[in-house]
Amino acid sequence: MGQMKRLLPHQTDQRFLVFAATGTDLIFNRGVELPGFASFPLVEDATVQPIIVDQMRDLTKVAADFELGCIIDTPTWMANRDRAAPLGYDSNQLAVLNRTAVDLMCGLRTEAARDDVLVALCIGPARDAYAKTKPMTVADARAYHAVQIGSVADAGVDLVNAYTFNHVEEAAGAVLAARDCGVPIAVSFVVETDGCLDNGTGLKDAIDQVDALTEQAAAYFMVNCAHPDHFSHVLTGHARLRGIVVNASRCSHAELDEATELDDGDPVELGAEVARLLHAHPALSIAGGCCGSDFRHMREIASRIRA
Repeated sequence: MGQMKRLLPHQTDQRFLVFAATGTDLIFNRGVELPGFASFPLVEDATVQPIIVDQMRDLTKVAADFELGCIIDTPTWMANRDRAAPLGYDSNQLAVLNRTAVDLMCGLRTEAARDDVLVALCIGPARDAYAKTKPMTVADARAYHAVQIGSVADAGVDLVNAYTFNHVEEAAGAVLAARDCGVPIAVSFVVETDGCLDNGTGLKDAIDQVDALTEQAAAYFMVNCAHPDHFSHVLTGHARLRGIVVNASRCSHAELDEATELDDGDPVELGAEVARLLHAHPALSIAGGCCGSDFRHMREIASRIRA
């Protein structure tokens, strides 16, 4: 029997939670060290593996408490060729780790026993999103991201979450790769404090450009790794923008890179602001925390968007 097809956030009126602050939460709240700030090597560590599962189990519990759906991200954000090579991983090892990570999260989805719990393969750009690098071409990005997505396309994921993309061309290539592999994909752009991509492209324009390059092949779009203050003024009610995954801190990416302590902001204030944006923009149905947030923030967000 094939995998049951679950409704994705753009196909239902249900609201969903997602938690993309896995790295900082593991380090500061769960006592886990991340090699090179990558969580995928921990998948093969028998002592840490249960902690990774517990982190996403906490997400399912918050979602259940507030009658929300949730999207479980696999711990695979940096599990691609360029970002894993410095840690000593080759393509064969990455394929195994990606599939193991998916298996872990699919098991948790089964445990939750709810139709509105989804498993997403978490991917990131080929290179550091915050470094000044030459954009990939659409064709190169299509071939590049097909390797990671293709390694788990038949493993039970409901979709791909492509986080912190800041170049239209690479985002479009990732969308086409997911389409080639037969897996829905959500692209999440990262914006600077002015609400634009690093090269000055506006959020709305970035979405429209990717759609034009891919014949609207993405399931939907999100924005992540930015505080609401950084992008709330550029939200236009775009029907294709369905999620906001927010930083707890108001600091810029450059400031966060130089910080020696975690800035966890104000959970109550953050929850209220996220709820305000969802109420103001009905197309938004996915909300969650990114850098600096933890499950205090997630509970505040969940309690407020439930209404």
